[in-house]
Amino acid sequence: MAGCGNENSENGAESNLTQTGGQADQSTNHEQEGSETENQESPEAVSEPEQEPDMETKTLVVYFSATGTTRPLAEYTAEILDADIYEIVAEEPYTEDDLAYYTNGRADQEQNDPNVRPAISGSVENMERYDTIILGYPIWHGQAPRIISTFLESYDFSGKTIVPFCTSHSSGIGSSASNLHSLCPDSTKWLDGERFEGGTSKETIRNWLEKRIMTFMKA
Repeated sequence: MAGCGNENSENGAESNLTQTGGQADQSTNHEQEGSETENQESPEAVSEPEQEPDMETKTLVVYFSATGTTRPLAEYTAEILDADIYEIVAEEPYTEDDLAYYTNGRADQEQNDPNVRPAISGSVENMERYDTIILGYPIWHGQAPRIISTFLESYDFSGKTIVPFCTSHSSGIGSSASNLHSLCPDSTKWLDGERFEGGTSKETIRNWLEKRIMTFMKA
């Protein structure tokens, strides 16, 4: 299979809660399934024909958030785009000690080794149905966490569009996006990414999406 890849806004530490496809355990998740209408009381009611699957472009928001900084921005994005959302959760969760900068802890060691691929708990169901992936992550030592590389190498992103964004106190998205892009097939289209501070407002995210992504999706 062709593959495609701590902010450390708070030094990268963020809590984990897996969300796959349209499912989520948080109140901010947006499910794509509509409620069914009951027509049992009226004998004259005519059942609506079962709708054909939506063949339009599907968007998935994917994010990693060890300290909770990146999570709300990803949730804003999914809500604004009416997209599915999936959280990358480490099979071995990161502790505060793991994420402490310059202590030679787990995160320091991983970022110092570009070949490290931390295991992910769970997976995206039906990745083939998504055409556009919005990928959010913190900046750890100037790069995306190595677990993002694990994710990108776990699926075939041929012909898909990926739009990265990162969260950080000061570091820009820099080479993190281009280094991730190099893990994907040549046919994967990357749009320019954006860096946001922790606590960025939903309106700011909306403005970015309208400028960078919605125009592209309508083209």
